Amino acid sequence: MRRIQYHAYGGPETMKLEDVAPQPPGSGEVAVKVSFAAINPIDWKVRNGDLKMITGKVFPRAIGSDFSGIVISVGAGVTRFKPGDAVFGLARLKQSGALGEAVVTSESCLAKKPDSISFADAACLGTPGVTAWNGLVDKADLKRGQSVFINGCTGAVGAAAVQIARMLGAIVAGSCGADAMQTARDLGVQKVFDYRKTDLSTLPDRFDVVYDTAAIMPTAVGLRLAGSNGVFADINPTPIKFLRSVLNRRLKPVVCTPRADILDRIADAAAEGKLRLPIAETVPLGQAITLLTALEGGRKIGGKGLVAIG
Repeated sequence: MRRIQYHAYGGPETMKLEDVAPQPPGSGEVAVKVSFAAINPIDWKVRNGDLKMITGKVFPRAIGSDFSGIVISVGAGVTRFKPGDAVFGLARLKQSGALGEAVVTSESCLAKKPDSISFADAACLGTPGVTAWNGLVDKADLKRGQSVFINGCTGAVGAAAVQIARMLGAIVAGSCGADAMQTARDLGVQKVFDYRKTDLSTLPDRFDVVYDTAAIMPTAVGLRLAGSNGVFADINPTPIKFLRSVLNRRLKPVVCTPRADILDRIADAAAEGKLRLPIAETVPLGQAITLLTALEGGRKIGGKGLVAIG
């Protein structure tokens, strides 16, 4: 099989499309023939070595997190899937590997793909949907009728968070660029602010949950918008923020943590038409390095970058 991999941490120049021997699934694991893979910022953060304390120093390393495809085989103890099942989900952070013709991941990182959504759409849901759920539900315990402010409400995680918040019955406000404000309104954001023109620290409103999905909001601003009883969920966790969160329970650093129950809820939401992320550009595996490099360099495409593999 072919997959994109690298032999040392570093920039885009380290990535190569190479032939590798496919690995059989171990206990609790599932091997999937990949149909589509979606590109996420976490892909280049891992490759750059930003998370090497977690991912280790064994090379070559695969790349890619989110995918959809067909189950090839399952390891011992797997009960939720069988060969031939259509699935979507995430590769494990340490192993990665979605940007390849096949990937092995944990059973808990997968859900069955609803018949009503395409493999392409399903591939986009993993990291954004899980991260949105982690912040809104696991960390903030969002309830019906509460108010939410989502910073970066039209990015992948932000758009997923808007849709999940609305699905849970919350009232949603948010910020984005001027060119995306109508998109935000179409998603259901009731109050939209242009982050380039608005000093969010001066907003008079207070929210039950503030979720920074753009990873740029200062902690002091997030906590101020959350008020004395609200929660600030932060998608850009650092050791200092984790330490501070021990002292201030209103600060909730968020790390994407997939679970089977979350992915099943995401699958249900997608099947019901309540969760969908726009696809902006699709390329074959042979052009994936070029697209990933461009996105890492700051190219904006207004939706998900997708790689067609199977």
